[in-house]
Amino acid sequence: MEMQGTIMEQAQAALQKYYGYPDFREGQKRIVNNLLEGRDTLGILPTGGGKSICYQVPALLQPGLTLVVSPLISLMKDQVDALTTAGIAAAYINSTLSGKEVNERIRAARRGELKLLYVAPERLELDWFRLEMADLNISCVAVDEAHCVSQWGHDFRTSYLAVAPFVEQLPQRPILAAFTATATPEVMEDMVRLLRLREPGVFMTGLGRDNLAMSVLRGENKREFVLDYAAQHAHQPGIVYAATRKEVDDLFQRLQAAGVAAGRYHAGMNDQERADSQEGFLYDDIRVMVATNAFGMGIDKSNVRYVIHYNMPKNMEAYVQEAGRAGRDGEPSECILLFSAQDIMTQKFLIEQNPQDPERKANEYRKLQQMIDYCYTTRCLRSAQLDYFGEEHGDEPCGICSSCTDERELVDMTVDAQKIFSCIHRMRERFGVALVSSVLKGSRNQKVLQYGFEKLPTHGAMSGRSEKEITESINVLISEGYLALSEGQYPVVRLQPLAAEVLRGQRQVHQRVARTLVTSGTRDRRRSRDHSPSAVNETVFEQLRLIRRELAGREHVPSYIIFNDATLREMSVVCPQTESEMLRVKGVGEVKYRKYGKAFLEFFQNEM
Repeated sequence: MEMQGTIMEQAQAALQKYYGYPDFREGQKRIVNNLLEGRDTLGILPTGGGKSICYQVPALLQPGLTLVVSPLISLMKDQVDALTTAGIAAAYINSTLSGKEVNERIRAARRGELKLLYVAPERLELDWFRLEMADLNISCVAVDEAHCVSQWGHDFRTSYLAVAPFVEQLPQRPILAAFTATATPEVMEDMVRLLRLREPGVFMTGLGRDNLAMSVLRGENKREFVLDYAAQHAHQPGIVYAATRKEVDDLFQRLQAAGVAAGRYHAGMNDQERADSQEGFLYDDIRVMVATNAFGMGIDKSNVRYVIHYNMPKNMEAYVQEAGRAGRDGEPSECILLFSAQDIMTQKFLIEQNPQDPERKANEYRKLQQMIDYCYTTRCLRSAQLDYFGEEHGDEPCGICSSCTDERELVDMTVDAQKIFSCIHRMRERFGVALVSSVLKGSRNQKVLQYGFEKLPTHGAMSGRSEKEITESINVLISEGYLALSEGQYPVVRLQPLAAEVLRGQRQVHQRVARTLVTSGTRDRRRSRDHSPSAVNETVFEQLRLIRRELAGREHVPSYIIFNDATLREMSVVCPQTESEMLRVKGVGEVKYRKYGKAFLEFFQNEM
């Protein structure tokens, strides 16, 4: 690859030539520069933030081979398909290959014919593989989904602990680069320590993605909501996550019965069924994938327009990764979490079913409570996510999440809050939310009578409200920091310093009431950021998609590997008439233009 100029100018030229983008994003630029200067690197970029480019472009400019540690077969195949389509020499080694095929790929790497080789972390534990790799000129080891190395992360895999010993057994230590989409400060420390990164450059490039409208909806009829939403967005790819296989099967059958092109994915299906379902989704034959969290890590599909969580996930890391599968192409997309109190019980049951040491279990309960707080908060949801991951941000709200677009009336609930705090204080801060709610309601159930709580002055202090409404109010107060819950399966609710200020009359508490939020309000506010109808000719866009689908079928790859939706939308606005105009469209690199661009250019020259 012959390119003149400084190393970063060469990197930029490679980006334009192979990927069709004129410049790196700011975070990508700093990471690429760090790697090209030969330094270990830890990069934390949001899903869809362009992590793979950060190690793929340096791989093109560095001598030797970049070995990529990747957790899933489907991810490896997608990445290698995209690279070879762009004219970059890449291959993978995994369990789908015969011994002969594996040996052929290793020989190709030895001859210097490959720039990137993808392998699963488990392969690094094999003696014969380590010996083979020792004979190669490996300039960089890039670790994808690197959070898996930490037992405090949400996808811990013991095989990731093999990365550091493998690197140190190589005759010459390569540059080590680690990438993930989500990591708390605790997990970041683990990645540096367990991967044995040497004085790494650490780059966190902003988890907040302004094309994603986040919503938390409470009190919805979940099944009806999903059926209605999927029917109204039948032309758009989407994912619906549910907590159990039973819920996945039920939703899948109901969507199919309603005429929606739905698929399903969970661990109860056999390998072939899961592979067929995933392929149908990638190739747009399936529009809505209903799945457990077994589906998704490494799914590179760029045009997912919505992700609905039918149940609350177990922690914020899982939620941000799963929701982040929407809108990877930068187009406006929706992430909707349907929350009900039953979700809490489901997640606690799953924690208890999973055998683990007491410290790890306590950590799981702490993370679960932080997720519950997120579901009840009235703050900007994007700000709440950034705070969780310890990312600095301004006070400016995102303006598009369900909190920011919530138009319900803000009412003074200071008196109710004082009743709740007083009741908790009189119960000596020794009981959970459910019993506090029962006392405030005025219940005379067995437990209330057992402790003599019917004699408290606060017994029945909120008799005009249902226990469910009282519980909701308590949970909002927990999420806003007035109250806290102890960790564990049966948490105790306790007063915080802010509650004391309210009891003394030094602080007021406000809450929004009569939840009637629907997502259409969110969509209306986002429309101004979308391509306007006058700019994007939807008829032309659909014709371009048909051309893309035909090319994808011929190449046996998913449509988005040819060009993603954002590239087609820009084409429909620009209507290029010449090769140079086509090459200026973002996402159209030189190799892709030679392979596919002429079919699109001929369409514009003949039809426009």
